[in-house]
Order: sequence, then structure tokens, then C-alpha cells
Amino acid sequence: MTVATLNRTTPTPPDLTITPRDLRFGREERTARWWLNGDPYETAIYNALSATFPLGEANFIETVRAFRDHADERLAGEIKAFTTQEVIHSREHVAFNKRATDAGFDLRPLEQAVEDSLVELRAKPPIVGLMSTMCLEHFTAIIAHELLATPRHLAGADQATSDMWRWHAVEEIEHKGVAYDTWLAVTAKMPRFKRWKLKSMMMLLVTKNFVKHRTEGALELLRQDGLTGRKVWWTLQWKMWGSPGVFRKVAGGWFKFFLPGFHPWNEDDRALIKGWEQTYPYLQVPPKKRVRGAL
Repeated sequence: MTVATLNRTTPTPPDLTITPRDLRFGREERTARWWLNGDPYETAIYNALSATFPLGEANFIETVRAFRDHADERLAGEIKAFTTQEVIHSREHVAFNKRATDAGFDLRPLEQAVEDSLVELRAKPPIVGLMSTMCLEHFTAIIAHELLATPRHLAGADQATSDMWRWHAVEEIEHKGVAYDTWLAVTAKMPRFKRWKLKSMMMLLVTKNFVKHRTEGALELLRQDGLTGRKVWWTLQWKMWGSPGVFRKVAGGWFKFFLPGFHPWNEDDRALIKGWEQTYPYLQVPPKKRVRGAL
């Protein structure tokens, strides 16, 4: 269903609530070096992702808020809730990254790679930053969907860490349309084919860099585990693309980005959120319907 709101038409559900959940995970715990199934490869994949989040999500906030004057009343509220969620995500991944550091990993090379990329991005016009965020937010949304839809990806992780990743996934799904709707608002007068061409070219570039840098980051962490060489490279590729293959399993969602009429909310996957919330004390209801004592 497509919903018209003020200055825009969007498939974003009219009853969507973007709910910041101010949670803290594993503060008093020590996280095992290989926290996911005792597997250095699977651990390296997620640690390499986490290393990007504090700087990356701060940039997401910056690039979307730069265009908040283009937002209608509804989108402005969504941008505010998106910002709050991302600030909390950054905080929790800073804490998680510290636990990874305490377990013996040096994440500084991965963090520096992110900083170098952001320096290049910030030298470009702000619209380029928004386009990059729009594409990366689609990546986080389809990975979030896969993590919640296929629990085996995090099976074998310690409770605090698996809870953190699933919590993060829930909120990525909730705000998956914010950057895209901001892009639509900013480019409302742009010819449709030009808009499609620009976003498609950006997604191809973002995909190339995302896969390249996450692979390099994971290989660096494996090197710190004393694992190097051609066999290690092939084993990592198998873990990423074969089994459990989280990157392979999001390929369909990635491809949909290029289809005419694409919007992140063409697929309403909030049922995954409700499934997660059954085990946590949250109630996802629109703000006007909140009851006293509900979170």
C-alpha cells in the first residue's frame, strides 16, 4: 500500500513506529575472543562489521540531518527517531568493540580505514553522502532481516552479544526507509530515470567498497589470530558466501534495490520485530496510543 503524506508518496507503513530502545549489553561481562561458535572466521566477520559502526552511524546521522529541511512533518519525526536509534547503536558498538579489544583484538586498522573513507566522502557534495547512506542503510536492513529470519546465524553466541545484534537488527528494520524517503524528498523534481541511474551507480560503488573493506577487515582480524594464507582467504569466502553465507543470503534483497519502483518498505517485515519483542518487555505502539508505564 502506498500512502500519501503532505509532500510525498511513500510505501512506508502509516502505522510505523520507530522506537529507540535505550539498552546496554554485556557491560559487566568479558566476551570470549571467538564469541560466535568458537569460530575465528564467523567472529571476524561480525567484529569487522562492528568496527565500522561507531564512525559509520555517526556519518549516517550527519548526512540525513543535512537535508531535514526537505522533510515534511512525518519524515522530520522519523529522522529524529532514526537519529536517536543510531546514537544508541554507536554507543553499544563502542562498548562491544572495547570487549573485542579486551579479548586481544586491535581494531584500530579497521577504524582508520573507515575514517579514511569518510574523509573522502565529506569532500564531496552533501547529496553524495546522503546517497551513500541510503545504500548502506539498505545493506544494514537486509542483513538485519536475515539475522532475525534465520536465528542460526547467531546460534552459539553468548547471550549478551546475540541480544545486542538482534536488538540492532530490529531497529535497523524499523528505520530502513528514512534515508530513502529523505533521498526521494530531495530529488522529487529529478527525472525518474536520472534518479534511478544515480542511485544504481552509487549502490554498485558502495557494494564494491563494502565487500572489499569488510573482507579486508575480517582478514586483518584473522591475521591477528595467526591465520594467514590462501587457505584462510578461501575459508573466509566460504563463511561469507557459502555456509552460513549471510552475504549470499541477502543477495536477493540487494538486487531489489535496482528494480523500478523499489522502496525499502515494499516488503513489510515488521513481523520479525514482533517475534523478537515477545521475549523482551517492549510494546511497539504509536506514540499517541502509549499507555502509562509502557516503553
